[in-house]
Amino acid sequence: MESKAEGKDKFFIVTRGKARKGFSRGCIGRVEAVMHKGELMGLLYGGGSSGNPKSGDMVKREDTYALTRHQAQLLLFVSPSSKRLELLCNPQLFSAICVLSQDDLVVVKHKKGHQPGLVRNLMLIGKKENQGDLLMLGFEVEFVDSDQTVPPKKPAPLPLFSAADIVQVVPAYSVGIGPRWKDSYSEGLNKKLVSRINSMPNMGSRGRQVRGINHLDQNVTQSPSHHPFEVGSMVEVTSNTGITVYGVIRWMGVLSENKNDWAGIELDYAVNNCSDGTYRGQQYFTCKGGRALFVPLTKCSPDGRFLCPPSEKETLKATDIPPVIPLEETDENVPPIPESEALSLLVGKMKGIQGHYNSCYLDATLFSLFSSSMTLDSVCHKPAGTEQSISRSLKKDIVNRLRRQGFVPAESIMNFRKQLGCDTFVTEEKDPEEFITILLQRVLCMKSLLKLRSNNDTSQDAYTFQIILDKEQVTQTPTVQQLLDISLLSCGLKFEEIPSCLMVHMPRFGKKYKMFPHIIPSTEFDITDLLYNSPRECFLCGRLAEYECPQCLQDRKLQPGRIKQYCTTCKTQVHTHPSRQSHCPRALAVPAEVPADAPVPRHKMQLFAVLCIHTSHYVSFVKYGPGPRSWLFFDSMADRCGDDQSGYNIPEIRACPEVGDFLSQSEEELARADPSQAGEPVRRLLSDSYMCLYQSASMALYR
Repeated sequence: MESKAEGKDKFFIVTRGKARKGFSRGCIGRVEAVMHKGELMGLLYGGGSSGNPKSGDMVKREDTYALTRHQAQLLLFVSPSSKRLELLCNPQLFSAICVLSQDDLVVVKHKKGHQPGLVRNLMLIGKKENQGDLLMLGFEVEFVDSDQTVPPKKPAPLPLFSAADIVQVVPAYSVGIGPRWKDSYSEGLNKKLVSRINSMPNMGSRGRQVRGINHLDQNVTQSPSHHPFEVGSMVEVTSNTGITVYGVIRWMGVLSENKNDWAGIELDYAVNNCSDGTYRGQQYFTCKGGRALFVPLTKCSPDGRFLCPPSEKETLKATDIPPVIPLEETDENVPPIPESEALSLLVGKMKGIQGHYNSCYLDATLFSLFSSSMTLDSVCHKPAGTEQSISRSLKKDIVNRLRRQGFVPAESIMNFRKQLGCDTFVTEEKDPEEFITILLQRVLCMKSLLKLRSNNDTSQDAYTFQIILDKEQVTQTPTVQQLLDISLLSCGLKFEEIPSCLMVHMPRFGKKYKMFPHIIPSTEFDITDLLYNSPRECFLCGRLAEYECPQCLQDRKLQPGRIKQYCTTCKTQVHTHPSRQSHCPRALAVPAEVPADAPVPRHKMQLFAVLCIHTSHYVSFVKYGPGPRSWLFFDSMADRCGDDQSGYNIPEIRACPEVGDFLSQSEEELARADPSQAGEPVRRLLSDSYMCLYQSASMALYR
């Protein structure tokens, strides 16, 4: 056992495990001794106005995460304790908070929403009565007021914020000397409990007038060097007065009155005089009001929050990234993220699944299947056997973590890839359908998701379905419903039963060839007329259908692209026309017990995700709830910090309600729509769609 002196001033936070004599998840403690069995003997610190250590007990080292004194003091001021773990799960933000300097610009959660402000003081909170006491740390923040300069003429008590209240940091890259501790008192606060650290390092180059934030589109600093930006790049723009704002490029092009390239940027938070994507009366992209900024492209710089500081000579090491907080060991089945919580849990950077080493195909597929849908949750519930290990890994390290924390680290994905039984899945690029087939068929030995019946009564099993058809059979911008109807009818195939999950490949081959420039994903897929031995209604009169005619499919006088089935009377009448006399209608397998005039129920499946590919990179659009505008965009490699050898990818999730607005239009409106004129997310969805995922809620629950 180590001596008490060796364990002095070492702190930790409990990340998992059941409560034991006061120690529970989120509790902060001080190491008293390290035992041979890998356990820590520690003292527990409480919150409130006192940092007095309480009696503690033994805790497993693997159930803790080591903290510095400074980190422990910052987290001690965060309440409730669950928010401490949430903050640690955002390592980039927490690292930036730990090195905040005076006059750094931050964005904090306030009663009015998200407010930008300047850090004025680092505050010691509490009263140190004994040598072992640990005082809490908070930040005095002065809000940025767009109508006046800072500071105001009459100083007022500044609000106090914890580390968890800070949602964004503009870091200072100047060399800091670190805070020197000197007690003072804060006006308007409890003088016995709060003291101010007056000598936080003042970065002189960061002094700024706030009035300029109103004129970011005019007074911006020239980007020091050219950078090959594209739609989706994370950038920063700095005004001449020193205010820096951050965002993502949503549009690039030439404005009507300018010859140079401009960028439309969606900012991380609202700024006065910014719009909702409109510039001088024309809508270029869609976002929340006050977040759209239009500037010349030359005024943009790469987002400095995710670049190594220029003063640093050494490249970022993987060990510099704080580890993701482990989950409690549990076999519970965590449900999909509810619609009401999806935006707060998922939207932002370092959200979703972190990509690493050609993993985008797997990241996009897993996020689509498990973030907000339970249609394939059964793969996580395999009984004991050879496949139990990978099933448990999928459930515990990926699905549960994604649904609880909103983030899965690259390490978890790499461990999962290694268990797929093929070395190429660890290093090489793959396609989603290849991964799905390997996982479900060879690794988990699951029954096929699709059962197909051909015209000669031969049964076929499959996990995904590839659309095969001639380009001339459909319109220039078809819907998935039209493509599936024509493909199955042309191939003489029917579904033997309603699948719980239907994954449909679009008619594109390889990374480049696309049969259609745009495809519209149908939000509902009516599978009724594609079911074998199931009652169908006559296309004309609505009575029970007895015949089907493939040749009538493209008849321009009979709604081309719609499956045509007829009762005996209508079949005879339709095919008396000279142009249809050569058709060969085939009899349908009709259940004998169904009356001829009985109403035919419609069976529909719902779209819940679309996988897209562009230049060998997979992303996904996911519907996170029943609301028509509840759509998310996920990219596991949206940006990168550091170089190819020692850096890491930054995943990002964005809300894109405009996708729902477009897909919610009627068939007539969609047929008239020009996809090239739609906003960037919609264009990407329509032009890059690779696989559409549909689910049947009733069949998923049944199975």
